[in-house]
Amino acid sequence: MASKKDTQFDPARTLGLLWRVGEKPSRTGLSVDSIVRAAIEIADAEGLDAVSMRRVADRLGVGAMSLYTHVPGRTDLTDLMTDSALGSLYSGIDEPTASTTGWQQGLRFVAERNWQLYRTHPWLLDAQGARAVLGPHTNDKYESELRVIDGIGLTDVEMDSVLTLVLTHVAGTARALARFNRVREESGMTDVQWWEATAPVLEQVMDRNKYPVSSRVGTAASESYDAASDPVHEYQFGVERILDGVAALVERAQPH
Repeated sequence: MASKKDTQFDPARTLGLLWRVGEKPSRTGLSVDSIVRAAIEIADAEGLDAVSMRRVADRLGVGAMSLYTHVPGRTDLTDLMTDSALGSLYSGIDEPTASTTGWQQGLRFVAERNWQLYRTHPWLLDAQGARAVLGPHTNDKYESELRVIDGIGLTDVEMDSVLTLVLTHVAGTARALARFNRVREESGMTDVQWWEATAPVLEQVMDRNKYPVSSRVGTAASESYDAASDPVHEYQFGVERILDGVAALVERAQPH
């Protein structure tokens, strides 16, 4: 999907695009924003792999080469899509703090909004790279989310680490849920049907005397979830345990 124009990655160029530095109006009505919107529509419907400069151009009814005047390549486009999608996360920088009371509620709010963002735009899970996309919406997001734990007794590095822990957990369980749903769709089997098909074989091959603990725990978990796993439960359980850990960290930092 990459073009020759996309082979030379230029982070400074991408940063300028993210902040719309020097953007000039087009006589055709084509703009960075219109290109990004079209790309997100494709990704929402078909996934990130379906996004190419040609597909976006076809959706906009223009020639593919005309896109490169505004967005030099697919790598830039992916970063632009990511930052744009984050713009819908909060109504403003103050929303997470204004809508909650206390840091625990604030972190739950942050976790839930990010969880829902991945449900709306699952392709974001494939777009995440090793380096942050330093666009305006990404910066707003970071500021918004840090504010809910500002002043509770954590150092600045601990604040960054706590937020990273929460967001990494949310992304991990959201990825598990997306994979879970994809397997259901591709197999054409419900979880109940899958268990009905596999249970007789498992009963034959699993020696409960050899695996007493895993047999007991696995049976209890599968009966509770009515499936092999439950990413929604894992997300909710994990958020609460993270909050427990942060509370202990805050308590330890208090003078006694």
